[in-house]
Amino acid sequence: MSASPPIEVAFPEHARLLEALTEALGPGAVVDGRERVNSPDDAPIAVLRPSDTAEVALILRTADEAGAKVVPWGGRTGLVRGTMARGALALSMERMNRIEEIDVLGQTMTVQAGCVLETATEAAEAAGLILPLDLGSRGSATIGGAISTNAGGNRVIRYGMTRNMVLGLEAVLADGTVVTSLNRLIKNNTGYDLKQLFIGSEGTLGVVTRAVLHLRPGAGGGVTTALVAVPTLMDVTTLLRRVEGTLSGHLSAFEVMWDDYFQLVTTEPARGRSPWDQSHAYHVLIEAMSSDGAQDAERLENLLGDAMESREIADAVIAKSQVERDAFWAMRDDVRQVARFGPIMSFDVSLPISEMEGFVAEVRKALAACWSQTKPIIFGHLGDGNLHVIVAPVPAEPRARARIEDIVYSAVRERDGSISAEHGIGLEKKAYLSWSRSPEEVALMRRLKVALDPRNTLNPGKVIPDA
Repeated sequence: MSASPPIEVAFPEHARLLEALTEALGPGAVVDGRERVNSPDDAPIAVLRPSDTAEVALILRTADEAGAKVVPWGGRTGLVRGTMARGALALSMERMNRIEEIDVLGQTMTVQAGCVLETATEAAEAAGLILPLDLGSRGSATIGGAISTNAGGNRVIRYGMTRNMVLGLEAVLADGTVVTSLNRLIKNNTGYDLKQLFIGSEGTLGVVTRAVLHLRPGAGGGVTTALVAVPTLMDVTTLLRRVEGTLSGHLSAFEVMWDDYFQLVTTEPARGRSPWDQSHAYHVLIEAMSSDGAQDAERLENLLGDAMESREIADAVIAKSQVERDAFWAMRDDVRQVARFGPIMSFDVSLPISEMEGFVAEVRKALAACWSQTKPIIFGHLGDGNLHVIVAPVPAEPRARARIEDIVYSAVRERDGSISAEHGIGLEKKAYLSWSRSPEEVALMRRLKVALDPRNTLNPGKVIPDA
């Protein structure tokens, strides 16, 4: 095999470091970072592609001793610039992508961090089980990336965040120390739960290399999906509580689309088509999973019939096939349609359900007062308090983006909400972290960072605001 061409670097010390890593890791493990990014300004010095945990440890130990910075890369589907690696080494987990074991009796999966979520999900289903984590980016997001951001997704209302699915993990610290705690027990109350240090830390405290995931019993085809038109947000919340009670813990998704968003994903050039003859204020996607889908469908149909009679809902349709079910979800996932308006800004916030109507009204009013054509387009996992707010079009004027951030995050802060429900902090939100965290919490985060990464080697500049 011919040797790879040398990577052009700005500083001699970088060249020496890459030569040492190339010699230690072998052909194909160190590649030019400029080939992996859209903007040359964001290009890492190089992309490192380890094949196992020992190589990750070698990379981090070598980089830490040399004073180089390392940014972990998963599927790079995040939305907060958490993987920006300019001037650093990018540590890609793409070659560490194996499913090591599925324990059907114990309902666990041991998987390497670079495994794509959809691959893991399909493997679980083939074994008669489910991995509950479900994201729009399922085809490219990795398990390690989901763990590092504590990803949420469509089924949080029933199964919780990624944190709730991780039984054990293996991580490598900045100095190359390997912390292996591949626990497979649901109950293990022995001292500090160290895995929680790495779940949601966005690669700033350690690099996750392997994980044990808690699988659940398969639904056996027992999935019930409905699309419901609802006149008011109060009716939406009433419907949520009624569905939760009626489906006896089987409710797995309760997604709400405000009408602005629904119109985008059901008109040309979008492929989706509305089942309604008229417009409605809110559109709710309900899904239940159990071994008895027929009973769930009957219960839900009866509930929706009663709600129609009492005028709590305006219309409803229950999917009769997988094709119809997929069509409902395709509308919910067709987020790219918001780009029709021009430049956008995407926000991911969490609020008490009782505060959502006031939040939306305040943001609409504040945006309209500044720019007549700019508005929020809203959808989200309302059942767990998570709204996605996309502001479009973003004006080209200076500081428009900063002003929009202040409008949205001020409305969140006034309602004791969170500036990030599931996307993380990265670079985009770190200036606003203190709007959802106390000074004592931020100070403790800094202390943890210094304790585990004293040389600031791992994903520097992310998550924690500058002191």
